[in-house]
Amino acid sequence: MLITATGRRRKSTVPVMRWLAPLSPALLIMLLFFAGPVLWSVYIAFTNKALTGVGAQHAKWVGFSNFVHLLSDPLFVHSLLLTVLFVLGSAVVGQNTLGFLIALLERGKSRFFVATLNTFIIGAWVMPEIVAGFTWYAYLYQGGVLDTWLSHIGLSQDWLYTAPMLAVIIANIWRGTAFSMLVYSAGLSDLPGELLEAAQVDGANQLSMLRRVIIPLMRRSIVTNLMLITLQTLGDFTLIFVMTAGGPGEASQTTPLYIYQQALQLYNISYGTAISLVLLLVGAAFSIVYMKMVKVQEEVA
Repeated sequence: MLITATGRRRKSTVPVMRWLAPLSPALLIMLLFFAGPVLWSVYIAFTNKALTGVGAQHAKWVGFSNFVHLLSDPLFVHSLLLTVLFVLGSAVVGQNTLGFLIALLERGKSRFFVATLNTFIIGAWVMPEIVAGFTWYAYLYQGGVLDTWLSHIGLSQDWLYTAPMLAVIIANIWRGTAFSMLVYSAGLSDLPGELLEAAQVDGANQLSMLRRVIIPLMRRSIVTNLMLITLQTLGDFTLIFVMTAGGPGEASQTTPLYIYQQALQLYNISYGTAISLVLLLVGAAFSIVYMKMVKVQEEVA
């Protein structure tokens, strides 16, 4: 019986090995270029590693000192609040809502209308982020296009100085709405036509159909889109850096910009890495909330 059990065990491992063998190069690359840097970053966060000086050559284990420090760091708390504001304003409310409305607007329209509208919307999305940042900088800075127009009615001002967070939120909505629009366009195209026709026969108006039929059927698409654009927006750096560089002062310094300042400008790479891990936990918290939303909606349905 022992030999038989061993033989069966060996036979059962053969299909597994055959399945893993073709994937071994990809798994090795993932371990080397993904898991390796992540584990190294976690380790650095618990040391006093720096880019220059004594900490660069002889880093010491400091435990949770970096995390204790960031909890009492008012600049970190300020940057985290700005990051949440940026995500809620530009992604959750802005891109998500506008993308859904555009997808509804295009439903049932002519191909020419849809193609023309999509050309402008998707064009902003595929534009390199640094180009989009400079475009909005040229549009909003004092002496720029918007300022020149508003100067004729006495409203001239530097929007990047007086309302920096509003400026970067609007710019990010403009650039990222295309993704939400494409997700919702695909979701709307998959809706069962017989349910929509039945709702129309029952006398449902457009608003009632949207609230009671379309949105419940698209709840998975909505939550998936929210999760993706939230995680993407949490790490936005280039657009804000090009437009305001986090200024004036720290008025638009979101957490990614604060990480850059601490790790690469002040050379305190261990503290910057600790902040990045906290930002990773914030993204995980958003994801858990969205997954709970799907679960609750399925239980209600």
